[in-house]
Amino acid sequence: MLGKLLLRYLVRYKWLLLGVLVFQFTAAMAALYLPTLNAEIINEGVAKADTAYIWKHGAFMLAVSFGQILASIIATLCAARAAMALGRDVRADVFSRVSSFSEREVSQFGAGSLITRNTNDAQQVQMLAMMGATMFVTAPLLAIGGIIMAVRQDVGLSWLIAISVPVLLVLAIIVISQMVPLFRRNQNMLDTINRIMREQLTGVRVVRAFVRERVEEERFRSANTDLMIVGRNIGSLFVLLFPLFMLVLNVTVVGVIWFGGVEVDAGNVEIGTLFAFMQYVGQIMMGVIMSSFMAMMIPRAAVSAERIGEVLEAETSMERPEHGITAFTAPGQVVFDDVEFTYPGAEAPVLTGISFAVQPGQTVAIVGSTGSGKTTLISLIPRLFDVTAGAVRVGGVDVREADVDHLWQSIGLVPQRPFLFTGTVASNLRYGREEASDDELWKALEIAQGRDFVEAMPEGLHSRIAQGGTNVSGGQRQRLAIARAIVHQPDILLFDDSFSALDLTTDARLRQALWRELPNVTKVVVAQRISTITDADQIVVLDGGTMVGAGTHSELLATNETYQEIVESQLGVDA
Repeated sequence: MLGKLLLRYLVRYKWLLLGVLVFQFTAAMAALYLPTLNAEIINEGVAKADTAYIWKHGAFMLAVSFGQILASIIATLCAARAAMALGRDVRADVFSRVSSFSEREVSQFGAGSLITRNTNDAQQVQMLAMMGATMFVTAPLLAIGGIIMAVRQDVGLSWLIAISVPVLLVLAIIVISQMVPLFRRNQNMLDTINRIMREQLTGVRVVRAFVRERVEEERFRSANTDLMIVGRNIGSLFVLLFPLFMLVLNVTVVGVIWFGGVEVDAGNVEIGTLFAFMQYVGQIMMGVIMSSFMAMMIPRAAVSAERIGEVLEAETSMERPEHGITAFTAPGQVVFDDVEFTYPGAEAPVLTGISFAVQPGQTVAIVGSTGSGKTTLISLIPRLFDVTAGAVRVGGVDVREADVDHLWQSIGLVPQRPFLFTGTVASNLRYGREEASDDELWKALEIAQGRDFVEAMPEGLHSRIAQGGTNVSGGQRQRLAIARAIVHQPDILLFDDSFSALDLTTDARLRQALWRELPNVTKVVVAQRISTITDADQIVVLDGGTMVGAGTHSELLATNETYQEIVESQLGVDA
């Protein structure tokens, strides 16, 4: 998966990669040529006291060194630009893919894991691309070229290289084989840390209300300790490997000096040649060490690439039709036709045999006991889930055949847990429609019974909203979410228990304003309070995922036992 991912994204920057290849090759060739120049200066200049030769060849050696530095800088710049662009593209594609997921896929991966995959995992692949681009040419050239040049200098000492290089490779293979499972565990534990942090931050009020701070601290401490242990094991392998490499390198250098000194003393090798051979040994070792370092990075990046690939290649249950229908023949109409829905892996369907129709401008209420499938049912209308049998039609079109953007444009959703974004009141309301004027925002707030508290804020529409709307109350958050849906100007408004945080007086005023100001907008309301839905045109009663009744409040009160029980539990027997 790693190779596939790198090929897919780096091919877009082939000219940058070509620049890396050319300039790294130039820098490596210059590095390999410098020891030979140094040997010539020692043998021909220093040994013979030829100052002119030293100046001439020394100047040339400086020019080669400057060329090497310049080529390395340009190559690194090209590699950095290509790697950073790869990271940007990977993160953008993962974000885009996750945005296309239905709630089923988001739940399958988990929010914490998706965040880690788009941050830490993308960074690991980006880092490999950066280091790989700079070392891909240099490491093998230094290793292979160094061996060739060293043999050219002195064949008699080459047996030292024949021993040290395989030893380095064996050490690298042993250590890398131990790192692969540790890297996988490390990434999974990062997911766990992320998940626990999100849960604790999101549920901080619940944690404090039940005095569970110590329990949560211990849970985080346990996960954090597990991550520390794995990180320590990985670090130990890194710490072990490089001293071993340096030990092999230094022993090899000592061997070169020892046996080379004997050859020099016997007059078989010149002193400059011995120095060059030592430098080539250092370059060979450096090439092997760089290759080993790359090899150590590959397993972690491979794990990260696999996790990214799982997201990019995940089959979403909400495939967009290639030529989605945009012409809705009956705007505002909602029809459920023998709908069945089953969650993945569930033994039984959550909804079975749901059939009813809502005409444009009507208000339909969905009621039922907890767990009867109300939220699931309303989620099928904007196609947050796809039905497993039957069909849901909006505006006369099956939602699976409709253009998704056009479908969502016609629907305004107020979820069970209203969410506000970091910004201002105005920016949150304009999330429904960017071009909305201030007058339209105030009108929507007036309908949603939110104008009074927004006017009381220090900066009105421009007052700050914290992430998730945590700096406003639950009722204010609900009213802002309702106003946002109204600003959207949809054909259908979906309220998923969106009045639960409102007092009865505000609830009544809000419903009256909705019915009065938006008479042509279809309203589908999931509600727990019977007082909220008594004036609905149609009430659908669910029980255990099946539809056990439909009609007006008075009709159901007279004929439907399940509805009677709900009413009696809230309003009394004589309601």
